[in-house]
Amino acid sequence: MSRACELTGKAVLTGNNVSHANNKTRRRFLPNLVNVTLISEAMNQSVRLRVSANALRTVEHRGGLDAFLAKANAMELSPKARLLKKQIAKKTAEQTEGAAA
Repeated sequence: MSRACELTGKAVLTGNNVSHANNKTRRRFLPNLVNVTLISEAMNQSVRLRVSANALRTVEHRGGLDAFLAKANAMELSPKARLLKKQIAKKTAEQTEGAAA
């Protein structure tokens, strides 16, 4: 399991620990990842994702998983999230088509 957010692509960064004596040793900055279950209103089902705490805040701010994925850049998303984005777009297109007819 990779240490990367499935929605934003946020991943591990590397840098240095610097002591008072200015000794530098390599270290890793890990993203704050949490396992969450998000609900898609368009598909009426829940989806388990491993996202960063920052992405979770953004999902809430944008009004849910569907709205977040609609605005998200597909290149940043994981394969699982890309598939979900396509499914949600297809469902919303069907719903608007059905409402118009």
